[in-house]
Amino acid sequence: MNATPLRVALFTHSVNPRGGVMHTLELAQALHLSGHDVTIFAPAADGDVMFRESPCRVVLASVTEPETNTVGMVSARIQALKLAFAQTRQLHDSDTFDVLHAQDSISGNALAELKEEGAIHGFLRTVHHLDHFMDPKLAQWQTRAWRDADAVLCVSDMWTHHMRDVYGIDALPVINGVDVRRFSASAATPGESAALREKLGIVGAPVVLAVGGIEARKNTMMLLDAFARLRATHPHAQLVIAGGASLLDHDAYTREFFVRAAPLGLAIGAREPVVVTGPLDDALMPALFRCANAVAMVSLREGFGLVVLEALASRKPVVVSRIAPFTEYLDDTLCRWADPRDAASIAYALRDALDRPDATDFVHAVPVLLSRFSWRASARRHLDIYRHWLAKQPCNTTEDL
Repeated sequence: MNATPLRVALFTHSVNPRGGVMHTLELAQALHLSGHDVTIFAPAADGDVMFRESPCRVVLASVTEPETNTVGMVSARIQALKLAFAQTRQLHDSDTFDVLHAQDSISGNALAELKEEGAIHGFLRTVHHLDHFMDPKLAQWQTRAWRDADAVLCVSDMWTHHMRDVYGIDALPVINGVDVRRFSASAATPGESAALREKLGIVGAPVVLAVGGIEARKNTMMLLDAFARLRATHPHAQLVIAGGASLLDHDAYTREFFVRAAPLGLAIGAREPVVVTGPLDDALMPALFRCANAVAMVSLREGFGLVVLEALASRKPVVVSRIAPFTEYLDDTLCRWADPRDAASIAYALRDALDRPDATDFVHAVPVLLSRFSWRASARRHLDIYRHWLAKQPCNTTEDL
């Protein structure tokens, strides 16, 4: 394959610190460091900025229409991405893209519409995971985003097989990565732990951290039940639930979570047994991992689970659901397994992780795992896919857009 630098456009659904957006930013940076020209397109409401700076060009697609409900929100973001792409093409008439790559259903639909309109020749789409939508329009959009793509990529074997076995799509596997310099126990600065604990009201010991907010898919309610059981043997333990910026509506589940906490005897708030931080500045996240004694990711459904790699890179034991995709890359030397539908199982795994942190093989197994998942390796894999696809395709953007 020729080594000519590529002009790559990566599309994501928001500026929030979600797994797919994180993947987009990290992949973009790795491609950039490999000598390629990368532009990131992301919808953004007035005043919003990308949660983390990037060395790549970032085009924020202004969302101006009111987002009165989820369908309206998705529609507005699809149109915003289309308009931003057209404006960028007009401003840089000679600067076409070789590859257009969507990381989610919203951006996938924007590119699918552009393809249908003849404005582009084709695009690639990464499926991190698929959701279950009751609304037929949302379900239709989700299907179209991968169905109309010229190539589908997946970040886990589970979703690669799902796309093949359920939909007949020969998806191509790619990998996630982790920045081991950023998420590192040795990267701590003097006083960072005390300052962060004071800021967030973290006063307990030990501290169990869950990242991703309060969501049904994240199984936060069952984690709450498990934590209540854990407090029987660790009465001063504190559960910290960080993050939660999402485009989907999780309000009903969140209200149920708060109602559930009361009969369990778990107050919620700063300096209480349960701390719900909400979205945090991205710069605080490595220090927050370092403040934890264990990290829980007991999701019912995941695309991959970047948090697991970040926790292990930070030398923190992890408790994860004994389901794919976790079972694809973890084993007993790397994690504590739990049945995500059984609070007692989760509580037992948390207790074991806290009482026997050295049971995780941070000397041999963890470094080997982390060496497999680097953003540099992910970029190499993507470039291989891009070049093989381009060998069969013309340039992705038309001259008369």
